[in-house]
Amino acid sequence: MPKITRIEAFQVDLPLHEGSYRWSGGNSVEVFDSTVVAVHTAEGISGYGEICPLGPAYLPAYAEGARTGIARLAPHLIGCDATELGVLNGRMDAALRGHPYVKSALDVACWDILGKVAGLPAATLLGGCYGDSFPLYRAISQDLPQRMAEKVAHYRSEGYSKFQLKVGGDPDTDIERIREAARKLERGDVLVADANTGWTQHQALRVADAVRDVDVYIEQPCASYQECLAVRRHTNRPFVLDEVVDSLGMVAEGIRDQAMDVINLKISKVGGLTKARQIRDFCVSMGIALTIEDTWGGDIATAAIAHLAHSTPPDYLFTTTDFNSYVTVSIAEGAPRRKDGRMTAGKAPGLGIEPRWEVLGKPVVSIG
Repeated sequence: MPKITRIEAFQVDLPLHEGSYRWSGGNSVEVFDSTVVAVHTAEGISGYGEICPLGPAYLPAYAEGARTGIARLAPHLIGCDATELGVLNGRMDAALRGHPYVKSALDVACWDILGKVAGLPAATLLGGCYGDSFPLYRAISQDLPQRMAEKVAHYRSEGYSKFQLKVGGDPDTDIERIREAARKLERGDVLVADANTGWTQHQALRVADAVRDVDVYIEQPCASYQECLAVRRHTNRPFVLDEVVDSLGMVAEGIRDQAMDVINLKISKVGGLTKARQIRDFCVSMGIALTIEDTWGGDIATAAIAHLAHSTPPDYLFTTTDFNSYVTVSIAEGAPRRKDGRMTAGKAPGLGIEPRWEVLGKPVVSIG
């Protein structure tokens, strides 16, 4: 039994290649504050996870809170079998109510250990790999309509065929953003207008009505589920829910109400791979497609995303992303890399990565 003997957390800054990332509400981030977790066992097997909130104003999560929560949870996990994922999640939920983002990196690190103990990639344990690779989307930071459209063309030249526009601002400008970007599309391309909760209900209805003739998905137009549901019922565009998708129960409610065609499943928002897999499998059973990703991150978060995405049936994997291509700092060796707009989960046991300790430096949390 790989008994947990020590848990560490490391803080690392992840600057962006493009300088900043902008979305609705005037929010922007220039440098992401990421936390890497190392879970060590008595058998000498260690596992790694990563949690990187999209700043403090996006979801009920923030970087300093992740590290504080990890320090509080860690003593409850010392002495536990790292491969008993259900038991570990039960202990975390009993010790700390809510705060799923705090638990996520710990859960992912233990999946890494489970794969190493079994001698299998995490994707195999999560259901098995489908095909040789899977498609990625590129998020296009909020900007002037023409500039966003130009980025669609630019990223297609790098192999992408799925594009997520950051809208959720002035409705008239957003309508122009969507139409300008749509003009750059080619056969087989997918365009998503992601408002990140930025519109009021009446604004969302205006935009949805104005783009009824455009081949575009509408993603999370409003802050509340009820507002999104009202918009869903008044548009003919395919619909994606994201920020409100925080539990299996929420997904079940959405399926009952026919509230969406796709969900955006962020691993840390639901507490890690254990609960993300439950939601993924339920959605597949119910015919709902998924974008599989996280709030943000570097190489380790990208590896976790890749293993869950690659083990998802292709008909239900709407898309996913490669966060480590957005940032300038590499924090782990062996992480999956984009190739022609697609990615492949690693074949080594667990997540298949090894932290770059010279980048991570000394731990800011060490328990055990």
